[in-house]
Amino acid sequence: MKINSKEDVIKYFNSGCKNNLSIGVENEKFLFEIKSNSRANYDQIKNILIYLKKFGWEEVYEDKNIIGLNKNSQSITLEPGNQIELAGGLCKNIHDVCSESYTFQKQLDEACEKYGLKTMSVGHDPITDIKDVPNNPKKRYDVMTEEMPKSGELSLEMMYQTCGTQINLDYTSESDFKKKFKIISFLTPLTIALFSNSPIKKNTPTGLLSYRSKVWQSTSRGGLPDIFLEDMDFEKYADFSLNFNLLFLFENNRYNSANGKNFQDLINEQKANSENLQLHLSTIFTELRLKKYIELRSIDACEWDCHCASPAFFTGLLYGALDETYDLIKNWNKLDIKQAYTTSYKDGLNVMINEKNLLFWSKELLKISKKGLEKRSYLNHKKNNETVYLKNIENILLNNLTKAQQTLKDF
Repeated sequence: MKINSKEDVIKYFNSGCKNNLSIGVENEKFLFEIKSNSRANYDQIKNILIYLKKFGWEEVYEDKNIIGLNKNSQSITLEPGNQIELAGGLCKNIHDVCSESYTFQKQLDEACEKYGLKTMSVGHDPITDIKDVPNNPKKRYDVMTEEMPKSGELSLEMMYQTCGTQINLDYTSESDFKKKFKIISFLTPLTIALFSNSPIKKNTPTGLLSYRSKVWQSTSRGGLPDIFLEDMDFEKYADFSLNFNLLFLFENNRYNSANGKNFQDLINEQKANSENLQLHLSTIFTELRLKKYIELRSIDACEWDCHCASPAFFTGLLYGALDETYDLIKNWNKLDIKQAYTTSYKDGLNVMINEKNLLFWSKELLKISKKGLEKRSYLNHKKNNETVYLKNIENILLNNLTKAQQTLKDF
């Protein structure tokens, strides 16, 4: 579909409005060689992808190189440093989200055992120097490796040494979107603190709880723009994305530098369409972003014990108790939020917003999330509702000990 104007971009966002809300979760993992503790190279990853075909996955190729797998609405893709990402399907509840992730982890563990590899789910590689991280033949990463460092000092570290969890959430209308976008934006410092899981780099404590967040805040195309703390709507996000520089151009089956062009330039040149709009929106690396859904992007990757907690937490808040959540945060001081954003990766739940620390606000939000999930009343085969997945967060807040702090305690 041709994109001829800003109004077409607004229509694109409007087309994402849905009556039946789904949850989509993307999980990234590092793979390491067991014997050497070195990161898996592309040949090793290729073996893993080929092995996974036995579970019904179908290969995705770029030229003659296997670069991913698809099955139904799920996909497995490679990040620049051979991190593996599972992009899950559209799930109606957290039971299905968790089951999907568990199934994939079992399949991946079986493949890794065969080839002498292991997975690690943390926000930042705790072992490897960046110069020792192997790459892969995905062509877009060649352009990104060239372009990203031009305006972000830790951009390459972001690409090659971080793993996160992204949560994709639907909206029913523009007004519903506005509330959800504001909540996620305002909660960004709390999200970083509560789910921090990257305190180690090159086998040494960094002095930070989420070094991954520090990296992403020092990345080209990243951050939490001031406009995100205002009352966002489809038109404002269209303006934001139209004036945001393109990362690259995909033309004639090649990725090329965009040479400073933005998406408005493509419209002016009559080269804009829904395909390159979709590509552009997916290369805006802010803490949250809009496509035809809202993507929450501030969570460090974590192991199975906390794997389902963050999707459950935000599903309860945004699908089960939206108005109550909005009423709690709507009057938060924006200067406090901006300050908290730049300190929460270091000081965690001790950071203050509106004269209360993030530990206090997390406890209040956990109560609301629990009520929201109880209201949704989705039961699994054991007749448990979705609140069972909040236990990890309950333990964090009870002991005032995040995953990162536990890692440092055990280090």
